[in-house]
Amino acid sequence: MSLLFRNTNILDVVGGQVLSGQDLLIEGDRIRALEATGRGLEAHQVIEGEDLLLSPGFINAHTHLGMSYFRNYADDMDLDTWLNEAIWPMEAHLDGEDIYWGSLLSLAEALRSGTTCFCDMYYEMDRVGEGAQEIGIRGLLTRGLTSGPDEEAKLEEVRDLYARYHKSAQGRIRVAPAPHAIYTCSEDFLKKTFDLARDLDGLIHIHTSETKKELEDSRAAHEGRTPINYLLDLGMGDLHTLAAHCVYMTEEEMDRVDKDKFFPLYNPSSNLKLASGFAPLKAMLDKGLSPALGTDGDSSNNNQDMLEEIHLAALVNKALNQDPKALPAIEVLRMATINGARALAWEDEIGSLDVGKKADITVFDLNSPNFTPRNNLISALCYSASSEDVKDVLVDGDFVLRNRKLVKVDLDLIRKRVAERMEALKKKAGQA
Repeated sequence: MSLLFRNTNILDVVGGQVLSGQDLLIEGDRIRALEATGRGLEAHQVIEGEDLLLSPGFINAHTHLGMSYFRNYADDMDLDTWLNEAIWPMEAHLDGEDIYWGSLLSLAEALRSGTTCFCDMYYEMDRVGEGAQEIGIRGLLTRGLTSGPDEEAKLEEVRDLYARYHKSAQGRIRVAPAPHAIYTCSEDFLKKTFDLARDLDGLIHIHTSETKKELEDSRAAHEGRTPINYLLDLGMGDLHTLAAHCVYMTEEEMDRVDKDKFFPLYNPSSNLKLASGFAPLKAMLDKGLSPALGTDGDSSNNNQDMLEEIHLAALVNKALNQDPKALPAIEVLRMATINGARALAWEDEIGSLDVGKKADITVFDLNSPNFTPRNNLISALCYSASSEDVKDVLVDGDFVLRNRKLVKVDLDLIRKRVAERMEALKKKAGQA
């Protein structure tokens, strides 16, 4: 089957422009043609696109999908207190079925706000993969790893997950290891996770330099070394690294990392809410890094809305640098699309609307008040658009959201199951 968006508007994130009067042809799972309208392209289905804006699907480069249970559960705390006193005690009661339904809820919200690809760090990742396959989204499953008596079992779990899920669902699902952080993984275990990554595809996902406390603790424990320098000294430098947060990344570290292999993952909502600080985005960009954008989990955000993240990312950094040009709208949109694709090592297939790439597309309704008047559509996407403006979402050329309705799953059922299971979790934890 083929689909033609005729006479529409295309966000060209690489060129930094919106192309109007374009015909975009999808055949199967890929974009087969993109050219000025009126040149005779035909398809089985034609959608008139004058009042639409087609964007590359957003890529949420860092999240914890199964944590949707803890949305609005533990707030107004610093990271250390939040993790140790609120989140980890409740997480201990989660099982695979909980994580399946919680992940589905997060993925439903993600699709409804224009996200077509995610990178998730959690556990019971086979159930996350099951949910991703069911709802039709693209994603990188990264099993969170921490030190303890079950270290070897966790490493074997990643190998098993890779064997069963890597490149499954017609290639939409990929797998990589994810050591949680330097404060939850011993030096020996970190090295083991790096070796495991080398045995697979050379990609790793890790939290680093998220808080001032982590920075100070690292210097105290590792002979004055900052977290990223410590990780590089352990051998992480040859790996393709997704580095979540990087709030306290130093310019020395920016100079030291390989710009083609190290990708900071910026999470402005979570960093603001947990009072972690402000990632130095302008310095990263000036140093040639390609930061990507993520929501973090529902419990620290408290949502999966990438448009909200785009909006915050732009505003915070203007104020932080006292410079209205510090992070232009198009740069933030690149972080949410092509930079995310680079971070996930998926740039050859997703991240921009180019002929030959996968048809992962978010369709915005330009008749929304948020796009009226149509002065500058790039500015509108960054500063005024909301998830309610997302009309359709396609992954692999297949509608997964159509006219604001999820195509493959029952959202009401998902909501019901999550609410029921949260009540059961409270009882398990003695909080009912």
